[in-house]
Amino acid sequence: MKLISPLRRSLLAGAVAMVSTLVALPLANAADPLKVGFVYVGPIGDHGWTYRHDQGRLAIEAEFGDAVETTYVESVSEGADAEGVIRKLAATGHDLIFTTSFGYMNPTLKVAKQFPDVKFEHATGYKRADNLATYSARFYEGRAVLGTIAGMMTKSNVIGYIASFPIPEVVRGINAFSIAMRKVNPDAEIKVVWVNTWYDPGKEGDAAKALIDQGADIITQHTDSPAPLQVAEARGVYGFGQASDMSQFAPKAQLTSIIDDWNPYYIERTRAAIEGTWSSIDTWTGIKDGMVGFPAYGESVPADVAAAADVVRDSIVDGSLHPFQGPIKNQAGEIVVAEGEVLSDGDMLGMDWYVEGVQGSLPK
Repeated sequence: MKLISPLRRSLLAGAVAMVSTLVALPLANAADPLKVGFVYVGPIGDHGWTYRHDQGRLAIEAEFGDAVETTYVESVSEGADAEGVIRKLAATGHDLIFTTSFGYMNPTLKVAKQFPDVKFEHATGYKRADNLATYSARFYEGRAVLGTIAGMMTKSNVIGYIASFPIPEVVRGINAFSIAMRKVNPDAEIKVVWVNTWYDPGKEGDAAKALIDQGADIITQHTDSPAPLQVAEARGVYGFGQASDMSQFAPKAQLTSIIDDWNPYYIERTRAAIEGTWSSIDTWTGIKDGMVGFPAYGESVPADVAAAADVVRDSIVDGSLHPFQGPIKNQAGEIVVAEGEVLSDGDMLGMDWYVEGVQGSLPK
């Protein structure tokens, strides 16, 4: 047996310990979870916009398990408050941050410039940077399906539309709804009530009552609570859910709903961050890619109406129909998109005018 001197034994032990440490460090770092943060404009229990984004956060946890650690801050007002929340997430070790409302755009960009090593994603905005990506869904495609149903089912020819803020996304939805509606019913018109909030059940419910009092027999909304549908249920008229299936709140009134399905996108972008392939991109997809979906039609939807709605949906998917293909007239009856032409993405992204069939003036 060859004996090792105490000195050599000590040196050898030290070398082994050093190697073990060098090996262990990368393993420990590799096991550190990716910290993913979310900033929400409403409560996760709104059953609409924020609820669906939070379902996407939960989908990340289900997909990646211990490889991720997620955080969310709910009911963050747009503006200065948002900037503080976003900065705090960036400063506390979050690697990937999703900010999920249009009004977070400038605060997100400002914080992204201050934290170049953090990856940011902003929903529904258009300002990007090397570490700031943007994403949204073509909700207007879903509005075209809803407008078809409304045009065929209304008896009063008055549709009530509860709108949040007069930003292009919301205006685009109103117009897509009206165009589709008037293709099947040229006499139908839309009355819009602007509530200047994304989530306020009291205001949303009051708006629905006012619209019904003005003759609307179908209510639709670009706000986030089920309150308008609940009013429709109580008043015996129909309506559409927003962002998720709201039939549990209005089983008789809901004709269908637009479902915002963020889950695949959030999983894909988190995977890219984990694997080191994340880059700043702009994503704007719709029904074909599954970001916009629908639950089953309500029992009140006749078979011929369901079939017509399916044709619109399927035609959008196969590309034979675009919700903004001409001829399209503006509110004054002037042709703004000629027959055979399609409104460009750029024009849709800046939309600040009403199409024919929408009553009232657009707030500036």
